[in-house]
Amino acid sequence: MSNSTQSKWTALFWVKFSYLLAAGAAIGVGYLFWEEPRWLKLLLADVAATVVIFIFGMAFKNSSFYDPYWSIIPIWIVLFFLLFPEAEVNSIRAYLATGVVTIWGARLTWNWWRGWTGLDHEDWRYVDLRKKTGVWFPFVNFTGIMLMPTVLVFAGCLPLFSAMSTSAAPLNIFDVLGVVIGLGGVMMEGVADNQLRRFKLGKPPKGSILATGLWKYSRHPNYFGEISFWYGVFCFGLAAGLENYWTGVGALGMTALFLFISIPMIDKRMLNSRPHYAERMKKVSMLIPLPPKK
Repeated sequence: MSNSTQSKWTALFWVKFSYLLAAGAAIGVGYLFWEEPRWLKLLLADVAATVVIFIFGMAFKNSSFYDPYWSIIPIWIVLFFLLFPEAEVNSIRAYLATGVVTIWGARLTWNWWRGWTGLDHEDWRYVDLRKKTGVWFPFVNFTGIMLMPTVLVFAGCLPLFSAMSTSAAPLNIFDVLGVVIGLGGVMMEGVADNQLRRFKLGKPPKGSILATGLWKYSRHPNYFGEISFWYGVFCFGLAAGLENYWTGVGALGMTALFLFISIPMIDKRMLNSRPHYAERMKKVSMLIPLPPKK
């Protein structure tokens, strides 16, 4: 086993340890507030787990401790709903939603793992924020890098409260849409991530731009897949009852995150490092895969 492999497995030990402690904190807080409304109890448990990950990230000077949290916490939430429903529910819908969320979370976590090199690896966006914010970075780290995504993912899971916990509505077209859109989004994100990984591993010339496969039709097809998944989750909420339309706030929040924060940051970075990217921005759709302009 090479030193780099050993280092990665040692780093994984600390990440696993931090997530076990985070799970313990979440369970403790959930038990402490067991009599509170379900949404509040889960939110407080979610925040408690985030605090633990924040502490480890600060201790190791690496905010990427939080990276797998995005894909792991929804699996915890659906398993909680599956084990502790508040009322009689449609079990088929509950298992369908659990399956879609688990497949998404497992694939995204695997994608993190294979691209992660260890505790020497920190997302370039966090590195930039650390440099720009200086002494304010701990505040920015907790609120912007960790707490905001935690709340956003929690909002994205709101449709599952009814779909898996309180509603026994019969299966309907929205369940079909939930599966098709959800898994379709997972598949698109997976294909796009694999194409990008192969491109990077091929060590292309400096300044090269991936413009084949899904990346020929969208500058960010992986993000389109991610956003699609959350609209699939929203469909399960609608399947449980159209009165749950308001839970679409989570999917809308995800859309806003990518449109106004993630994509502009990456496009700016690409413009600074790849001279032909401005031309690509004119011809290729930002998000939705479409035929490129001539």
